[in-house]
Amino acid sequence: MKYRKIKIYIIISFCFFLFYPGLLCSYPVVLKDVYNNRVYIKKIPQRAVSLIPSITEMIFRLGAGKSLFGITYHSTYPPETAYKKIVGGYFEPSLKEIEKLNPDIIFISDIHKEVEDFFSKGNCLVIKITAKSIADSFDNIKLVGEIFDRKNQAEKFISDIKNSLDIISEKISKIPENKRKRVIRLMGRKTVMTPGSDSFQNEMIRAAGGITHDFNKNGNVIEVSKEQWIKFNPEIIYGCGNDRKTAKLFFSQPGWGDVDAVKNGQVYYYPCDLTCRASTNTGYFVGWLASNVYGKEFSQKRNRVFKDGIIKSNPLKIDLEYVKKAEIAESMICDFKNRTLIIDFKFPLTVVSSLDGQKTGIKTIGNHYTPPQNWGMGHVNGLEGLKKQVYDALKVKEDQTCFLFTGADLKNLAVKKEKFKELEVYAFVTAGVKSNAMRMSKDTGRYYEPGTINIIIMTNMKLTPRAMTRSIISATEGKTAALLDMDIRSSYNKKEYRATGTGTDNIIVVEGTGTVLDNAGGHTKLGELIATAVSKGVKDAVYRQNSIIAKRNIFQRLKERGITIYSLFAEEKCDCGRDKSEFAGAVEEILIDPVYAGFIEAAMSISDDYEKGLIKDLLFFNQWSKNIAENISGKKIKKMKIIAGGNHLSLVMSTALNAILNGVYYQNQ
Repeated sequence: MKYRKIKIYIIISFCFFLFYPGLLCSYPVVLKDVYNNRVYIKKIPQRAVSLIPSITEMIFRLGAGKSLFGITYHSTYPPETAYKKIVGGYFEPSLKEIEKLNPDIIFISDIHKEVEDFFSKGNCLVIKITAKSIADSFDNIKLVGEIFDRKNQAEKFISDIKNSLDIISEKISKIPENKRKRVIRLMGRKTVMTPGSDSFQNEMIRAAGGITHDFNKNGNVIEVSKEQWIKFNPEIIYGCGNDRKTAKLFFSQPGWGDVDAVKNGQVYYYPCDLTCRASTNTGYFVGWLASNVYGKEFSQKRNRVFKDGIIKSNPLKIDLEYVKKAEIAESMICDFKNRTLIIDFKFPLTVVSSLDGQKTGIKTIGNHYTPPQNWGMGHVNGLEGLKKQVYDALKVKEDQTCFLFTGADLKNLAVKKEKFKELEVYAFVTAGVKSNAMRMSKDTGRYYEPGTINIIIMTNMKLTPRAMTRSIISATEGKTAALLDMDIRSSYNKKEYRATGTGTDNIIVVEGTGTVLDNAGGHTKLGELIATAVSKGVKDAVYRQNSIIAKRNIFQRLKERGITIYSLFAEEKCDCGRDKSEFAGAVEEILIDPVYAGFIEAAMSISDDYEKGLIKDLLFFNQWSKNIAENISGKKIKKMKIIAGGNHLSLVMSTALNAILNGVYYQNQ
C-alpha cells in the first residue's frame, strides 16, 4: 500500500512538472547579453513586451508566445503576432501603451533610450539586445531560451540554422572561385546606399557564396558613390520593400543602370522580415539568396548534397471510404525541403483540375509546395520539368497522378469539413496573398506560375462531370467571398481594388463514390457546403501563411494599401510643427486608440465605395473628418492643413489621414 502511494505521488509530480516546466529550472539565474551585461532573472517572465521584431520571432519560435503581451506593429511573423497588443511602432513605441500592460520584462534596442530610462527605474527588467552578426543572433536565441526556460529548444533551433548554413556552404564549395558572383544589397531613397562591410547583411551574402563590396566603410547603412558602384559592377542586386523605388529612380540613369545585374535582369526583392534581420530565418534566407545567385549551378545533379526523395511524412485523417492513405510528406529536392499533400485512392477515379483539365484513371492527387530556394531552378525547367522532378522524387506515376503546385507552405495547410445530414465535403486549402493577389476584370494578366491559392474538393458522394465542373464555380465564389470579407488588396493596385483571387489559383475536384449528385450550384446543399468549407479554408490558410486576420491592426491595413505613417510626409522636413519622427510617433499613438483606428477603418470602406461610384456626396464625411481633428487637438480648427499628400492616397483616405495629422499638429499650437 505504501509503495502504491509513492508510485501515485511520482506520477502526479511528473504530470505537474510536465505542465509547469518552469518549475524544473532553478531561479533566480544570472545571464549575460550580447553587450556582456549581467542579466538577473528572478523568475520566468509572465508579461513580456518585445519592441524588436527579431526577438518577437524568437520568443514565438521557442514556444514562449503566451508570455508575450505587447509588440510593435512591425512584428508580423509568425501568425500568432496577429493577436498580440500593439504598443506602437519600432521607432517610436508608446510609453503609455507599454505601461498599461504592466510588463515584467521589456526587450529593447539601442534606439529605445526613452523606454529604457522610463522603465529601468521600476520593477520591470529592461534588456537591450542587438545583432550585428549571425553569431550575435545565435547568442540572442540562446539568451531568450534561457530567460523563458527554453534552453533545449534554443540549442536545437540554433543547430537547425547552422545545419542549413552548412548545406549551403557545401553546395557553394562545388562552385569554382572564378565562377563566384558579385552581390550587393540595394538600400537608400534619394541616394544609393548599402550595408557597411561589417554588417550581418554582407555576412549573409558571403554565406550565400556571393562576393561582397569593400568600400572600407562599416555600419548598418553607408552611401555608395556612382564611381564605387560602377567599379564593383554587381552581378546580382537585391533589396526589399521600398528599395524598388530606389531602383526605379537610379537604374534608369547612366552609370547606375550600366552594371551587369541591371543589364541582365538579375535584380531580386525579398520580404524585409528576411533581409533586414539576423534572426530565426537566417538559414532560410541565405538558401533563397544563394539559389537566386547560383540557380543554374544548383539545378545540376553534380552539385547536389543529398539524393532527392521523401525523408519523412505525417499522416492525415480523411474519413472517406475511397481514400487509401493521406499524408503530408517532407522531401528533399535539389537539397531543399519540399512538402506535399499526398492523397492515395483505393482505386482509380476521375478528377477535374483547373491546371490539367479532366483526368481519368487517377490514383493519387496532391498539392506540392516548392520553397523559394527551388523557384529559380523551377524557372529554368518550366512546369513540365517541375512535375517530372517532383513525381520522380515522390515515386508516383505521372499518368495516375494529378497535383497542384504552390509557393504556399504545406505546413500552413487548412483542412475544413462541412456536413449536412449524410453529405460531407472536405476542402484542403493553401493560400498566399501578399505578392500575387489581383482583382479580375481590373488588373492585367502578365505571366504564368504555379498556383498561390490552391483548393482540393472531396466529398462522400459521387459527382457527375456536370457537378464536378460546377463545383469549381462554387469553390471560386467561396474563395472570393473570403478575400472580400478580409479586405485583401490587389497587389497591383492597392489603393483602389480588393482582390478576388491571385493570378495563379487552381482547383481539383474529385469524382468520389456513393450516391450520385448532378449539381453543385448555389441553390444546392453541395454548392453551399463547398463554398462554406472553401471560405473558411481560405481565411485560415491566409492567416497561417501571411499572418492576416480580418481584425488585424490599423497599421497593417494601411500598409496593405501602400500607406505607412512616414510615407504621409512628402518632404524630409514635414510641415508638422516638430521633429518628423516625434510627430510620426504621436500619430501612431493616436491610431492605437480604437476610436480613431475605427474612423480610419470606416474611411477605408467609404473610400472603396466612393471609388466605385456607390457613394457620390462626401459632405458628411468631410464634416466628420473635421470633428475628428478637433477631438484630437482639443480645440476648434479654423483652417485644416494639407500635411499628407501624394498620388498613393485616394481622396477619402487623404481626407481621413489629414484629419488625424491635423489633430496631432494642432495639439501643440
